Amino acid sequence: MVRVLTAGHVNWDVTLRVDRLPEADGEASIRSQRQSGGGSAGNVAAALAGLEIDTGVIGSVGDDDNGLLARRELEAAGVSLEGLQVVEGANTAVKYLLVDDDGEVAVLGNDGVNEAVAPADLDRSRIRAADHVHLTSQRPDTAAAIARTATDAGIPVSFDPGRRLGDRDYSAALAVADIVFANDREIAALLEDEYVGSDFSDRIVVVKHGRDGAEVHTPRGSYEHPGFEVESVDTAGAGDAFAAGFIAATLADGGDSLDGIDIERALEYANACGALTASRVGTRSVPTAEDVTDFLTTQF
Repeated sequence: MVRVLTAGHVNWDVTLRVDRLPEADGEASIRSQRQSGGGSAGNVAAALAGLEIDTGVIGSVGDDDNGLLARRELEAAGVSLEGLQVVEGANTAVKYLLVDDDGEVAVLGNDGVNEAVAPADLDRSRIRAADHVHLTSQRPDTAAAIARTATDAGIPVSFDPGRRLGDRDYSAALAVADIVFANDREIAALLEDEYVGSDFSDRIVVVKHGRDGAEVHTPRGSYEHPGFEVESVDTAGAGDAFAAGFIAATLADGGDSLDGIDIERALEYANACGALTASRVGTRSVPTAEDVTDFLTTQF
């Protein structure tokens, strides 16, 4: 049985390692190129599968070669593709990730067909059968429909709206999300929204600081973790691995109540997942549960 459903973008990524991120009217040298699956929903699903969590994905790809490769990679990772829609005659979204020598990332791309899933396409019985639903960037109406279906069934919902938060109205999904993930840039937009009060009285808000760790605000109080010192090679996908680690830790605590979560443990585990991913090349270079356990053992 699928314990976690992730919903949102499934892409194909082309990662270009460059000597520096180019500025306007500037030029950079390409050191290497590699391709792999991408998209936050796909990345979190693959990371959760690596952490030994039965996971499925809701999303869409085209019936082109890139879509076939994306599906094969997710399937090989152990992700259920029952909710992945294949759109005939359409192109899969391709993202070009520029990664500099410090591991910092810039993204270029087109949306392709990664938002073909509409509310009417959803298998709501499958959503209600999950233990946890994780939303990423996607159509706001679809995100809202998934969130409402899960919430009505008493299933915890987490949401990481990503870079396009300021351009889209996710208020309906945010209104019922139990856990909200955001980075430093995104949290300001979240706090201006009436559905995410600064007192954090009704949900968990996780603020990701990249290499500087993260902080978590909850109804019980706030917690911080400074992160782990690793050599950053490629930060693409590290935030998705962080989210996967946090979700995996909440499931280990039962996952059905905010009160039952060991926040400090979840934060530590999530930071370990993010750090390990950032120390490797590629958005899908995710750690296994054993990798994380071994890494944490060496830190203390």
